[in-house]
Amino acid sequence: MDWEGTDVTDGWDWRQPGGAPAPARPPGPGYPPVGSPPTPSGAGGGTTSPWWSDALADPWRDPSAPAAVLLPAAPSPGNEPEPVSDPDAPGRPTLRQLLLIPLITALLAGSLGGALGYAFAVRGGAAGTVLGADPQAPGLAQRRPESLAGVAERVLPSVVTVRVASLGGTSEGSGFIASADGHVITNDHVLAGATGKASVIFNDGSSAPATVIGQDPESDIAVIKVSRTGLRPVEFGDSDALAVGDPVLAMGSPLSLANTVTAGIVSALDRTMRAGEPGGPTRYYAAIQTDAAVNHGNSGGPLVDGAGRVIGVNSTIKSLVAEGQEAGNIGLAFAIPINQAKRITQDIIGTGKARRTVIGAQVGGSAAGTGGAGVRLAAVEPSGPAAGAGLKAGDVILKLNGRPMTEPTDLIALVRKFAPGAVVTVEYRRGADRQNASVTLAADAK
Repeated sequence: MDWEGTDVTDGWDWRQPGGAPAPARPPGPGYPPVGSPPTPSGAGGGTTSPWWSDALADPWRDPSAPAAVLLPAAPSPGNEPEPVSDPDAPGRPTLRQLLLIPLITALLAGSLGGALGYAFAVRGGAAGTVLGADPQAPGLAQRRPESLAGVAERVLPSVVTVRVASLGGTSEGSGFIASADGHVITNDHVLAGATGKASVIFNDGSSAPATVIGQDPESDIAVIKVSRTGLRPVEFGDSDALAVGDPVLAMGSPLSLANTVTAGIVSALDRTMRAGEPGGPTRYYAAIQTDAAVNHGNSGGPLVDGAGRVIGVNSTIKSLVAEGQEAGNIGLAFAIPINQAKRITQDIIGTGKARRTVIGAQVGGSAAGTGGAGVRLAAVEPSGPAAGAGLKAGDVILKLNGRPMTEPTDLIALVRKFAPGAVVTVEYRRGADRQNASVTLAADAK
């Protein structure tokens, strides 16, 4: 049904269609009289609500609706429900949280700093490509005592530089400490022509004056002495026990470069040589040949075997330069065998001079011109070693202790290598016959 209304009493005049008045509402509690204006509510109490409160007397109530209208009761102050906390609501931080906060902050700061540092390092070129592999060996190399580095470390404190004043300036060579009381072995040609006192410069750079004890020009060995305590002498080896191919170290001061070490092998043994300066003595060597780099200034320095023992005295080199030019290393260096040098040193210390070993015969030249090998004896001294073994002038010496003879230098150098009193085997040819003789070498009478 469609209703229409006009404002009459309580704001609306309900009429049926056609203008008939709506049925009057029964008076009752809470209903204002029809036609009376609504009483406004306000402070002071006793006011009546403009809305109906008697739902049962409502003529417009739906008969099928419930008869009661339930309104929520006002909460009683004594029956308030127990408060329930919200688990998602922020609460007061615990001690663990207070400790974790700075720790996490520090970690984040460190990570950020590391990232920034790496970025700056990459941009600056300090990082990026990584060179080399991860280290697999200890930080410091473990050098065995028998290694070349171990040998050099052990021997170098006993190697010295020898310096003397001469007419042409200063002569400089090398040497090595032979005894704890200060004896030093060097070459005779290092001291040759000296006009002033000698001095020795040690491995640590300190120096001391030296006194010349004695020289032997023909063997090219000289001995000087320094007054200093705490010296470490070298260990001597056996030069007769060497073999071709044995490793060796040459030590000294080549070209004034102190404490220099070079390595090589024994290239040959009993390499006979004749050397000497014009107007000077003639020197004969039955030398140890080595390919270790040896230059001017190495003279007198030690040649050391793989065990750190001195087995020779570096003395001379071969070179391809012309006469008068400065010679340099080409891998042909020669050292006096230490057995010979040690014996001569003992003679010089004991008597001031060295004995010279002789066979008691004069060589006349090579027999190669007559169609054969060997060295021909020009003369044999009566009652000398050669005569005592039955050798005669004209005999051709083919071998000495198995070493073939081709030049007169060979016989002289090899004989001087041995000590007086040594017995050597001589193979010789007399006419068409080959014979052997045992010769006891002797010292020169002078």
